Amino acid sequence: MDQPASPLEAVRARIAQSARIAGREPEAVELVAISKTHDAAAIEPLLEAGQRVFGENRVQEAQAKWPDLRGTYPDVKLHLVGQLQSNKADDAVALFDCIHSLDRPSLVTALGKAMEKAGRQVPCFIQVDIGEEEQKGGCPIAEVPALLASAHGAGIPVVGLMCVPPAGIEAAPFFALLAKIAADNGLEQLSMGMSEDFETAVLLGATHVRVGSALFGSRT
Repeated sequence: MDQPASPLEAVRARIAQSARIAGREPEAVELVAISKTHDAAAIEPLLEAGQRVFGENRVQEAQAKWPDLRGTYPDVKLHLVGQLQSNKADDAVALFDCIHSLDRPSLVTALGKAMEKAGRQVPCFIQVDIGEEEQKGGCPIAEVPALLASAHGAGIPVVGLMCVPPAGIEAAPFFALLAKIAADNGLEQLSMGMSEDFETAVLLGATHVRVGSALFGSRT
């Protein structure tokens, strides 16, 4: 009998199916495995199965576990998907290959200086407060063009937009809105969709989906 698909295989298959329905190539969607709160023992099976792009929420947690893992898997790409404090900008630029949470002018200043000092350009997504939720990070929709211009002026390579839609309601309208804002600002990449809604995100143009519990199981 066929072996049941692993969680990683199942997620990749669902991404591929959604991409094909949308008339897109599955390879156009990057799976970012969200490994926050998970230790090396939980991460290594995905690494052994070929997953190479991972996301972390906190600089300090990533610093504690990824240097050793990267010693064994040097081709890993590490994405910062959580809020970034300006005083951690130097550490983030040194450790991460992509930052999904550029959301305010003070962080533009800090990251611009950190990248110049390190001589390293780290691609960034502007996080948009797509649901106008005060408790969440994110640049207000109306301020995206100004923040984008500021980032360009600081030498930060902005590649796209990121969002976290409001919980408990249909995500599709928010994904569609993010895609429109990106198009209006000449940005091609969209970081949107998590375990509960990544298929919808792929249908609506996501280039990066951030999947945690569907790969690792629910967190305690």
